[in-house]
Amino acid sequence: MQTLDPITAAAPTGAMASPAVARNTDPILAVLKAHLPADGRVLEIASGSGEHAVAFARALPRTTWTPSDPSPEARASIAAWAAEAALPNLNPVLDLDAARPDAWPPVDVQAIVCINMIHISPWPATEGLMAGAARVLPDPGGLLVLYGPFREADVPLAPSNEAFDASLKSRDPAWGLREVEAVVALARTHGLHLTRRADMPANNLMLLFRRVG
Repeated sequence: MQTLDPITAAAPTGAMASPAVARNTDPILAVLKAHLPADGRVLEIASGSGEHAVAFARALPRTTWTPSDPSPEARASIAAWAAEAALPNLNPVLDLDAARPDAWPPVDVQAIVCINMIHISPWPATEGLMAGAARVLPDPGGLLVLYGPFREADVPLAPSNEAFDASLKSRDPAWGLREVEAVVALARTHGLHLTRRADMPANNLMLLFRRVG
């Protein structure tokens, strides 16, 4: 989930822009290139503005990228960016709510990518994400990739993340930075096991989970 700003002159009509995309696309892409299947089918959860979907589909032309979002405004933005890019490996955006895995449309994917969602949503959205991932990812080998700020036991939280967490909770008490340990434990109950933890710029992490069979 991305924080969306009004369109800029450079954006296509109907599109929104996320300032964070310009900062985090390249670091995220470096990890994706190293771990996604070369010809994989990828579902992106909570695609926000759609800029990541376009950037990743363009940079990974052998993958097939399917964006999704429960917000009509976000889906309109994703469709606008996708129409401008006209990439053959970028599928139409899906109406998909992570918190309602039973209502996910049928998808045939090998990997799921979720960027900046779980701290800007209630915990049931993360529970739904894990349940949905367990349902649609192949077993063994299916990959779930999470990106965003987290809390970690015995690791002091950066002041910027402390302030961000307080800001999130002031907007909605159900939001906030999640503990890595809680996310890992939840994933394990759905057969998803943490295989990589990567430090990212601006005090973010990438967590990679695999279905191990």
